Amino acid sequence: MNNIYKSIVFISITIVLVGTTLVPIPFIPGLGDKARIIYLHVPMSWIAVLSFLLSMIYSVQYLRKKDLMYDIRANSAAEVGFLFTILATVTGSLWAKFNWGSFWNWDPRETSIFILLLIYGAYFSLRSAIENHDQKAKLASVYAIIAFVTVPFFIFIMPRLVESLHPADTIVNSQGKITMNPVMLSIFLFSLFSFTMLFFWILNVRMRVEKLKLLRIQKNN
Repeated sequence: MNNIYKSIVFISITIVLVGTTLVPIPFIPGLGDKARIIYLHVPMSWIAVLSFLLSMIYSVQYLRKKDLMYDIRANSAAEVGFLFTILATVTGSLWAKFNWGSFWNWDPRETSIFILLLIYGAYFSLRSAIENHDQKAKLASVYAIIAFVTVPFFIFIMPRLVESLHPADTIVNSQGKITMNPVMLSIFLFSLFSFTMLFFWILNVRMRVEKLKLLRIQKNN
């Protein structure tokens, strides 16, 4: 990606970080100033879901076309998704410490994201256990497709089936109406936009690195 895109990403993330710390927010009962975590935690969760979705799409494309570039894209997207899932877990744990008194409480949302980490951790274990590139790509693609089926369940469905202390209605209530203050909503949406741009930049860099590794292996063989 060109330097203009990288500059826009850098400026956008900088604005988000300034906005999350300096722009006043209205008092939210039970959350207070700690509600600022949604500017980071929710976009990170969104990027994790987007990454795993792309990994599944690229995996389907690999199974259709048998092009190893799609496997590289699928693996890269899964890696970035795994990273952002960890970041979402860390930011959520920090919030839990300040609000619930403990970093980990096995709340339904904490449990679901932990299971998701195990599922995609197994994806990387599968890849590392197979040396043949074609076989690795085929099995990993099938696994990535099946793994993504669990993502909507663990992120959106399961936490709503079980009673949770997680403040999920800070942005949208149970009736689907936006409850966030307009200023907070503007910063939140801009944060989503900025993190999405950051994601595509990281993904592009990761795919280029993996492509170079593949070319080096093919050249040596």
